[in-house]
Amino acid sequence: MTFSSPKAVVFDWDNTLIDSWVSIHHALSVTFEEMGMVPWTLEEAKDRVRASARESFPLIFGDKVDAATKIFYDTYEASHLDVLTPLPYAKELLELLVSKGIYLSIVSNKKGYILRKEVSKLGWDKFFQNIIGANDAEKDKPDPVVMDLALKGSDISLNEHVWFVGDTDIDLQCACNCACYPVLVRPEPPKAEEFIECKPALHFKSCGEMKTFLS
Repeated sequence: MTFSSPKAVVFDWDNTLIDSWVSIHHALSVTFEEMGMVPWTLEEAKDRVRASARESFPLIFGDKVDAATKIFYDTYEASHLDVLTPLPYAKELLELLVSKGIYLSIVSNKKGYILRKEVSKLGWDKFFQNIIGANDAEKDKPDPVVMDLALKGSDISLNEHVWFVGDTDIDLQCACNCACYPVLVRPEPPKAEEFIECKPALHFKSCGEMKTFLS
């Protein structure tokens, strides 16, 4: 895919703009233990956590899904605001994009009300036109309906001038499902066997590298 300058940038949240693995892994570990299951290691969690809880938890916990969901969110919400950690240069990247008049939104598979609490805690809600999380739409990312909400209120159409920026395959798939521009941000370059269905048009090792590219 050739380079396409952005009119809008839709960001994933966890581990794209903030480092949230400590909170997520702790809440998952407590949940697994309470359910009598062997917790995932941190590396396993990083490899497996993609879809929203409402879509992934029934597959993991079966008929115990309601109890597991409550334990996970009770544990996560007990401390998540205390350990919010922006990734290096994430704020500076957002400031640059806003200064260029680029429309910004978030689409995450974190529950919407929790996501908005975190964005507000950092004082970053001023950067984004829409902040869309799990359960805010009929279906969650990578379903295209979430992107309609991300651009709601704008006159921007879903096309290659809308970048979807994230760190996982589900983010890139969401971009492809909407005919948008898929951008991968993570330290590791994409492997040859990765992203078969939707390869990134651009890869940046960090928010700082993306900022430099767009400056």
